[in-house]
This record gives sequence, structure tokens and C-alpha cells, in this order.
Amino acid sequence: MKDENEIAEVEQRDVVVIGGGPAGSTAATLVARGGHDVLLLDREQFPRFRVGESLMPATYWTLERLGLLDRMKASNFPRKHSVRFYSRSGRAGAPFYFSEVESHESAATWQVDREPFDSMLLDNARSAGVEVRLGANVKDVRLDDGRARGLTIEDEQGRVRRIDSRVIVDASGQTTFLSRKLGLKEVDPELRHVSYFTRYRGARLDTGIDAGGTLILPTRESRSWFWFIPLPEKMVSIGVVMPIDFVSQARPGNPQSVYDEELKLCPVLEERLAAAEQVGPVQVLRDFSYISRRIAGDGWVLAGDAFGFLDPIYSTGVFLALKSGEFAADSILEAFREQDFSAKSLGRHGAEYLAGMEAMRKLVYAYYAPSFSVARFLQEHPQFRDDVVNLLVGNVFRQPPRGLFEAMQSHVDLPPSRELTPPEGQG
Repeated sequence: MKDENEIAEVEQRDVVVIGGGPAGSTAATLVARGGHDVLLLDREQFPRFRVGESLMPATYWTLERLGLLDRMKASNFPRKHSVRFYSRSGRAGAPFYFSEVESHESAATWQVDREPFDSMLLDNARSAGVEVRLGANVKDVRLDDGRARGLTIEDEQGRVRRIDSRVIVDASGQTTFLSRKLGLKEVDPELRHVSYFTRYRGARLDTGIDAGGTLILPTRESRSWFWFIPLPEKMVSIGVVMPIDFVSQARPGNPQSVYDEELKLCPVLEERLAAAEQVGPVQVLRDFSYISRRIAGDGWVLAGDAFGFLDPIYSTGVFLALKSGEFAADSILEAFREQDFSAKSLGRHGAEYLAGMEAMRKLVYAYYAPSFSVARFLQEHPQFRDDVVNLLVGNVFRQPPRGLFEAMQSHVDLPPSRELTPPEGQG
């Protein structure tokens, strides 16, 4: 990288957002609508492929605030009314219908193709007045005495620019730019998984209201599970998730062979794919769950996967990205009103956001516990069914569960809730 004497240009912005995915686009849009000068940077060009196609119903409220509901309703994205879990023997459980706890139209959500979906969010940011600059590689974030003052970027032509700003939003996804730079990232040792995924055309779908539902299908050995997510144009996203140690120690081979071997352990899924055609190669992604010890510092805030990532079993990814972008935007807008860009001010939403994320993490732990079954638990404790469905909806902020995990704790070991490290001088 060129030194500062070779920097071609210095810019001044109110807010710079690193990353144009759902978290970054959401934060940028809402801050720009609040009257501030926002620059969004992404090193990639759009549209670009991303896995993580299944939305939770609670994304409705952020999409409504972004003004995107009409476009979503007019899209060809399949409607998702439920999620259904299979047993390892291949028996289908009863679907969890989101309408059990929601009478509003938000009870039905969407299965999205991320390329047009993410592009729609980014175009919406542009419409709000955000300057979007693609092909811009962030080389460094400048910290003076711990306070973020700006960053240095390099464009596709190799030109280097320095950008000064009041606030930096790191929405860099699993790159976790600032969290890695500051040594804040912590991997969950119990949720170190890897996913192998591809798409098929012509798979057998359920019918009627169940046609767009997500299916979760464990393999016979219960060391892995498949997702089945209907997409537009008769496509289906299908991936398998398994412990990274299981892959590295016992399953050498190319991604396609590992995927095919796991598929043989899931006959009910094989049957659905009997007449289908695989479209594209099998891809691999590390699904390590992790979190940053802090969500904000002086002059910076983390959003989406740049703050934390949770195992994909309950399709929390886009929901948490949208919600964290919304939370971050509100904290930034309040910081501008108060002219206070401290860690405490920019991270005012941290405890609430983390509490919602931790609720979903406990449900993830319950799913992976070998001796625990949510279905059996609900047979014994039917009074908690609405709480479980609310979690599957994503109502962790609107209707936090009360008493559910205390009851579960007598059946399965759940992790203690994590807390954020207080800002320096606040502990």
C-alpha cells in the first residue's frame, strides 16, 4: 500500500459504511434519511452471490421501515409460511406455522435469491442519497488514541484515498475487519461447523401453503443436517452443515464427494431430488459461530456478521443483519443529535441486540444436543409452544421469551448468556 505522502485525495464524510450487504445497506439508508452524508464502500461489484436465502418473518418490520415491502410483494420470491423439522429416521414433524403467533401479514415472509435481494437493498440506499462506491478496498481504519478518525481505501485502479469521518460502520461481514484489527473476535467452541451447498432445479416441493416452507433434515447419523429452501424459477438451495472436525479428520475428498456422501445418509432428501438437476458446483463455507466482545467504540460501530455470526439452523442471518443495521442507524442518529460519538453512545443498542442474539443461540444449542428434542419438550411443556414459534418468527426483540429457557435447562445444558465488554472507563 502507498504511504500517506502518496495518497491522491482526502475526503470528509459524516459516516462511512464498510460493506454493502443487508446490514450495511440498512444502516446507510436510515442514516442518510436522517440528513447525514453517508458513503458506502464495498470491494466487490454487485450483483454478487451470497448464501443465506431464507428470511425470518420479523424481517418484515425493517423492510417496512426501508420502504421495500411493495417491491418484495411484487417479486417472484416464494412465500414462506413455516419451517418443518424432520427426524433422523426421515419422519416429518408438523410444520411450525408462523401464523400461530402472528395474525398480521408479517406471518408470511420470503425465500430470496440473495443476488437480486442484496442489489435491491443497495439500490434503495442509493435512492436515499447514499453514495455507493464499489470496487473500493478498505486497507486500514485510522485510530487515534482508540478513536476512529477515518480510513484509507484503494480503488480498482490502485489509487489511494484517505477518508475522514465522524463515524465508521463496520458491516464487512465475515471479514470482521475491525473486530480482527482490535482482537475482539471470539469463536464459539461448540459451534464450529462447515457447510457444503449447491442448488437444484426441479426438486419435489410440498404443495399449497407448504410449498415455500423451509425444511430441516438431519442425516441418519445425526452428525449433519440439510437445509431445503425453495427459490424462484423452480430452484432450490440445498446445503449440508456438519462439524469442521468431522470433515477434516474423517472425510477427506473434494466438496462434491463429501456432499454426495452426506446426501446418501438422508434418503428422504434423495427422494425429493430424484428427478432434479444440480445447478452449479458444490461450494464450501465455514459456519463458525462467533461474536465480538464489543459492539462499538469511540467513532465506530459493528453491524451484522462484522459483530457476530450464528449457526444457520434457524435462518437468522439476514434478519440479524437487517436488525443490527437498523439498531446501529438509530444509535448513530442519536449520536449526531447529542454530538456524542463515544463508544457508550454508538453502542447504546448493544445490550438489547445481544440479548436477542443470545436467545437464538440457546435454541441453536438445544438443537445440537444429542439427547434433546424440541418436539418432545413441547409434548411435555405445551405451554411453551408459542415461545418457540416466536423465536422461529424472529420476535426476539418484540416478544422476548420468558421462562422458556429456564424450563429447557432442566432437559439440556444451555450456555450462559454472554455480555459485552464495557467501554474503557465504563467498567
